[in-house]
Amino acid sequence: MNSKQNGRRRLLGAAAVGGAAAIATTAGCGLGSGPEQQTSAPGATGGSAGQAVTLKFQAGFSQKDPFFDLSQVFMKAVSDLTGGQFKIELLPAGAVVGAFDMADAVHKGILDGCMAVPAFWYGKDNALSLFGTGPALGQDASTLLAWMAYGGGKALYDELYRDVLKLDVVGFLWGPMTTQPFGWFKREIRTREDLKGLKYRTVGLSIDLFTEMGASVVAMPGGEIIPALERGVIDAAEYNNPESDAALGFPDVAKVCMVKSYHQPGEILELLVSKRVFDGLPEAYRNVLHYAAKAACAEMTWRTLDRYSQAYEDMRDKRGVKFVETPDDLLKAQLEAWDKVIATKAKENAFFAKVLESQKTFLRRVVGYQVKFNNDPRLAYEHHYGKG
Repeated sequence: MNSKQNGRRRLLGAAAVGGAAAIATTAGCGLGSGPEQQTSAPGATGGSAGQAVTLKFQAGFSQKDPFFDLSQVFMKAVSDLTGGQFKIELLPAGAVVGAFDMADAVHKGILDGCMAVPAFWYGKDNALSLFGTGPALGQDASTLLAWMAYGGGKALYDELYRDVLKLDVVGFLWGPMTTQPFGWFKREIRTREDLKGLKYRTVGLSIDLFTEMGASVVAMPGGEIIPALERGVIDAAEYNNPESDAALGFPDVAKVCMVKSYHQPGEILELLVSKRVFDGLPEAYRNVLHYAAKAACAEMTWRTLDRYSQAYEDMRDKRGVKFVETPDDLLKAQLEAWDKVIATKAKENAFFAKVLESQKTFLRRVVGYQVKFNNDPRLAYEHHYGKG
């Protein structure tokens, strides 16, 4: 390779980082090990910017789940920002290991990385749920990511994986999700009494919430929900959003979708990379992962607004699904149940209490500002379009 080729490759690496940074300024979200936060392992040499690198990751979603397609937004950003020199191939759920086993597989080097949500590893430490499926403190996914970036969340996230879980991984939180429905049911749920004894699927800290509310909770990956509903293993379930719920087949097994809930007000996606693999990447590529998370975060927000609204109207108008707003009394019962759950968890787990206090400190100020200054869109919507 001559000196001119070397120069072009160095320029490509620099352009990738600079271009990603420019895109990131429009995104405002996505947290990972950015250039100001790099902590490469001693002796990690990496490589040269511009070298061809291909990593193999596994997703926690099946190929028919729209989240598998949405995850490709991140992978495309990585490839585009490096001129195709740095690529991540994404395998579907179960291709190598079970969805709930991926974090261990990344730690052990079985996988280069994985794409999922922190709640998948909830069994390791319940504090993980505070990074996406935690209690309703007034936040949505964007305010949670703001806490990660500016409220001390990133340092706590890294500390959890490094010092508490002792997993050799590097994590990137990105992909803000909308408020998730209360769930899919065979009949409307009007009161807390209607939940008692109901076999209900959820994940993360919501397991404790719905257990407190009287449901008989079962945790399982998304791909197992519809067969479980068909066989009567569970009576009801929540998953995520109109597009994913439709793709998984919920309208074929249940016709009542209860919308609005405080069980998962703002979940976010997570990319985990083997720390050994991450430290071995050229510095420019490590930076690209950081900025790709931000760029992909913005794209996911815009894309899901378009796609989720279409899926909602399709199920409502063509597939006979009845969308019912969860009654206020039931929402209040959720908040009361959350009070008990987080008090118990904070008493049992000092790190849970530490993260929770950090979130409350940040959200008290930020959400207080939002409540005071932001309009409720319902008034303007009904003025122009009538009741939805």
